[in-house]
Amino acid sequence: MPKWSLFMILQSEQDIQTLAQELRHLSHPIEQASDLDPLFERIKNARVVLLGESSHGTSQFYTARAYLSKRLIAEHDFDFIAVEGDWPDCHRIDDFIKDFTPENVRARDVLYNFERWPTWMWANLEVAVFIQWLKQYNQDHAQTPKKAGFFGLDVYSLWESMEMVIAYLEEFQPKMLDLAYQATTCFEPYGRNEQAYAQATSIVGASCEHEVVTLLKRLRHRTIQQMTDRQRFDLEQNAAILVNAEHYYRTMIQGGPHAWNIRDLHMMHTLDDLLAHHGPDSKAIVWAHNTHIGDARATSMARGGMFNLGQLAREHYGEDQVALVGFGTYQGSVIAARSWGAPMQSMPVPPAPNDSWEHAFHLASSRNQLLLCDQVSSNSAVQSPRGHRAIGVVYQPATDAFQNYVLTVLPQRYDAFLYFDQTTALRPLHIPTDLHEVPETYPWGV
Repeated sequence: MPKWSLFMILQSEQDIQTLAQELRHLSHPIEQASDLDPLFERIKNARVVLLGESSHGTSQFYTARAYLSKRLIAEHDFDFIAVEGDWPDCHRIDDFIKDFTPENVRARDVLYNFERWPTWMWANLEVAVFIQWLKQYNQDHAQTPKKAGFFGLDVYSLWESMEMVIAYLEEFQPKMLDLAYQATTCFEPYGRNEQAYAQATSIVGASCEHEVVTLLKRLRHRTIQQMTDRQRFDLEQNAAILVNAEHYYRTMIQGGPHAWNIRDLHMMHTLDDLLAHHGPDSKAIVWAHNTHIGDARATSMARGGMFNLGQLAREHYGEDQVALVGFGTYQGSVIAARSWGAPMQSMPVPPAPNDSWEHAFHLASSRNQLLLCDQVSSNSAVQSPRGHRAIGVVYQPATDAFQNYVLTVLPQRYDAFLYFDQTTALRPLHIPTDLHEVPETYPWGV
């Protein structure tokens, strides 16, 4: 993995034309579905396929991931999708696609219940179309032992997971409720406000760590006979979230890389639990931001002491069992917010700056492109670090060039990279729209 230096960065700014020429030679133009066949051949035999995005609000990223995921599930028996989302909310999607919800419930009804900001990440028309397909796929394969699943990997759902744990204990193990109520009582003074809890732990040393850790240990050592395997697994995952979310919120107030690392380590543990739960031959698809799925060792993140899910997956499962697919765009529009918790809106994505990977792809061709990284040469222009766009849920287009780029050696960060020259904002369900309209499946029409 690279060692960064100012000389390398300045040098990389000078050879953008050389890089563009190399990319023009190495990349595959993407104009129709069959043009993605080389990518599919590259990823289909992995046990874990991680599909990224360079923003949380771009339609083409969601549509492309859905297309690839459908093929992996239908043609190669991948078992589940695991996303950068909250476990309780995503478990309701899993209920829906496996027919554990009433018949009159629709995909967008389930997604509309995503209430944690930023709601648009999963409550959008692009995802609604995909989970409706998952439901139909499961119904069409009802006689087979396996059904495709949909799960959340994230650590944020402290309060929601606490509610789920209590609900399970009330129904199946009321003798353990006192222990759960001790944890609830500990968090009550903070009024479901994670920032308030984090500040209290920093200022006065308050902590609910003992309560949640004790609860998790007791649950793991207690067999609740009346519960199904599915219910038991859901209970254990929500209890694990209590421990890791408490740790995450207590740590984030300190700054530095520690809270990030706690979050991605939780994602890795959840992914590993899901694979173990689905059996030794199970296979997973992950949807998350490039900053989570691209190997952090090939970026400036590592220099800041950060690791991520893509790096951990490669280290844990082996590089031959993991496929990391990054996504990027030159310009377009995106759904994001001006500040944390602010209303979502469609914003312009300006042209990428001249020293970025995205600008090099744009110079190479104005068409959408696929780069398979094992076909990349050792040319220094291709193997040098340069900025790679990363738009989060909070975004300021005016400062895009200064705040939204991660220094990256792209062929080392990913196994493949999908570049979209022009992109459009996805369509959130919580913004008034024509709910009868389905998303375009551009550029593949599938």
